[in-house]
Amino acid sequence: MPIIPSEHKAPFYLFNGHLQTIVPSLFRQVEGVQYQRERLVTPDEDFIDVDWCRVGSDSLIILSHGLEGDTARPYITGMVKAFNARGIDAMAWNYRSCSGEPNKLLRSYHLGASDDLDFVLQYALEHNSYRIVYLVGFSAGGNITLKYLGEAPEQVPPQVKCAAVFSTPVDLKGSAQRISKIYTRRFLKSLKLKLEQKQRLYAQEVDLTDYNVLWSFPEFDDKYTAPLHGFKDAEDYYARVSSKQFIPNIQLPTLLVNAKNDPFLSEECYPVQEAQENSNFYLEMPEQGGHVGFAEDFRKDLYYSEARAVQFLLDTKTDSSFQVY
Repeated sequence: MPIIPSEHKAPFYLFNGHLQTIVPSLFRQVEGVQYQRERLVTPDEDFIDVDWCRVGSDSLIILSHGLEGDTARPYITGMVKAFNARGIDAMAWNYRSCSGEPNKLLRSYHLGASDDLDFVLQYALEHNSYRIVYLVGFSAGGNITLKYLGEAPEQVPPQVKCAAVFSTPVDLKGSAQRISKIYTRRFLKSLKLKLEQKQRLYAQEVDLTDYNVLWSFPEFDDKYTAPLHGFKDAEDYYARVSSKQFIPNIQLPTLLVNAKNDPFLSEECYPVQEAQENSNFYLEMPEQGGHVGFAEDFRKDLYYSEARAVQFLLDTKTDSSFQVY
């Protein structure tokens, strides 16, 4: 029953889930991370831009960012810095259209794009001599990571030893209905800019008429995400790519940390039963943390997510060292 207690406590001045979400996102700055970008050509003749931060290791962490994020987000660079400090190479990948340039195809990225995660992972292994690989994902990237680990566990390369994900909407329908209008409008504004770029390439396939009347993710996903990526509708999209259904199949130690005050997550996004039934899957539910926040001292740039990922992936024998209840 790997449901584990959490030691995370947010600083007193970040006193609710919204502040714990917004302040790190807007104001955190991470110093000392210098990327080397590489453009990978995908099997479908598109491209994915990955950013490397190497320290000469035979171990690698692969990081997957959140919705409308990229590799420059402080939660990504902070994690890169934390693992580089422990002598681990890092590769953070930008989803299609998230690296500052629109991708070539009509498809873009979505929260079930585990095929792209597999592609960048396989590339890293084929072109380097890594013995050990760790996977870390945030929010959308957490869903992609869990889906990847559980949909075909026998195909996960043996170099992948364990994973940690944070603030993950494992039930996409519930999360899409839970997220507040304030956050939704921000995301829809950003997504519109990318659709406008896509419309210049595919004028017949991308119709932005009445886009501004959209008020929810189910509406957006029904009109754009689903048809552009081969799903029947939003319901079909949520049903097929939500990672909760894949958790029972995960075969390597995997940690999920979802704060109870996360303003993006519904009750269905706390998979207690799945954790109780899969000895490889560890669920941690701190009372505080917000969404991709987890600051412990914002002024000193101390973040629980980074310390926790390092502890779980590098320092802890997951078969014996956790206190469970």
